[in-house]
Amino acid sequence: MIQKNIGIFIILFFSWANAQAMPESFADLVAAQKDTVVNISTTEKVHMQPRMMPQLPGGQHSPFDQFFKDFFGQMPEQEKHALGTGFIVSNKGYIVTNNHVIKGADEIVVKTSNGKEYKASLVGSDEKLDVALLKIKAKHLHAAKLGDSDVLRVGDWVIAIGNPFGLEQTVTAGIVSARGRVIGSGPYDDYIQTDAAINPGNSGGPLFNNKGEVVGINTAIYTKSGGSNGIGFAIPINLAHSVFEELRKTGHVQRARLGVMIRDVDEETMLALGLKNKLGALVPQVQSGSAADKAGIQAGDVIVGVDQVKIHHAHDLPIRIARHSAGDKVMIHLIRDGHVLDIPVIVEAMPTSAKNHAGLKHKAMRLGLVLTRLDALSRQKLKVRVEDGLLVQAVRRGSPAARAGIEKGDVLYKVNGKLVHAPSDLVSIVEKMNDGGALRVMMDRHGNQAFTVIRLPKKEQK
Repeated sequence: MIQKNIGIFIILFFSWANAQAMPESFADLVAAQKDTVVNISTTEKVHMQPRMMPQLPGGQHSPFDQFFKDFFGQMPEQEKHALGTGFIVSNKGYIVTNNHVIKGADEIVVKTSNGKEYKASLVGSDEKLDVALLKIKAKHLHAAKLGDSDVLRVGDWVIAIGNPFGLEQTVTAGIVSARGRVIGSGPYDDYIQTDAAINPGNSGGPLFNNKGEVVGINTAIYTKSGGSNGIGFAIPINLAHSVFEELRKTGHVQRARLGVMIRDVDEETMLALGLKNKLGALVPQVQSGSAADKAGIQAGDVIVGVDQVKIHHAHDLPIRIARHSAGDKVMIHLIRDGHVLDIPVIVEAMPTSAKNHAGLKHKAMRLGLVLTRLDALSRQKLKVRVEDGLLVQAVRRGSPAARAGIEKGDVLYKVNGKLVHAPSDLVSIVEKMNDGGALRVMMDRHGNQAFTVIRLPKKEQK
């Protein structure tokens, strides 16, 4: 009897040890995955404000006037540098990082683990999720394997590899401290919290599970000193993975939506609707003609699940819908008048913002323009004479468009002799051109006709 109990104890002991024991070493994992991690350095050209010119006794007719204009009026460009991390997701040269790592950059350089450097092009980015996709022209790349962040448990081991403070290939380890963290950075906050040390320069780097699979993208830290306090945040790879292919194809993300206003269920609502708890997302309003309206979702419904996944808070719903593309069929589980209903909904595309219009794609994206179609209100406000064209809403500093003298408020109406009515018209023109080619642009600037030439960036060298 004693021997039997000892046997049971030994089995239980080894089961507990296998689940809880700290790994003896992460060395094999690091050796296998270090080539998937890259260093990212960016350069942004910053235009300095002109210095104040002194008042001269002779005014503009002073012999020193031209000297002071040259000295005070022409400030040189300065360069702003930043560092980050990324990881290879395809042996064809695609690299994932954070959008904030490369935002505003005029030049992006990727250094692989063997020390080779490559100029990277920005394929596309998603500002709301803080994800960007880059591409380099290189051979024999080692792509990381993506894991399943949905199965992560609080207490699981995780490993971060990155370039904190510019120190390349730095490895830190810790555990998953919490899941589903909302830190106020955007509508899709659903962060993995970890105590693996994450510092400035780690942004965009991979968070691995103990199988060597990427389960998160290291993105943010909570700190009062600027260094790690043991509270780091990573984007779950399942949430980010859903946008990679779309960025590769189009350069931007077109998210799905239901077309409802939502809020958390409070105590008063719970009692009024006869609910058993405060779980779910209350629908106070349904947009007329939206996907939800067409499917029969009503104001006063409480959405408690999507495709068998529970919705605990209102914040959970857009995150779950964001994993789908427009046209997908999702099953919405809701409570109405005390009854649980399952309603299929064909989700629709979220309205496209001006930034999404202008990202364009591939070569067109590199022009540095944020464009939208000219409307009647803008036409009247800007006092332009053309009736149709592409309104410039922003120009990235140091971009080909900026060097060509294009400004916010200009309206491009003819490119290479062809009228352009929508951003897609410009895309089709640019995509047919060779790197280093020139775009002949006719534009309306506050009612005045203007002409300029935009030179496309030359082909990148390996």
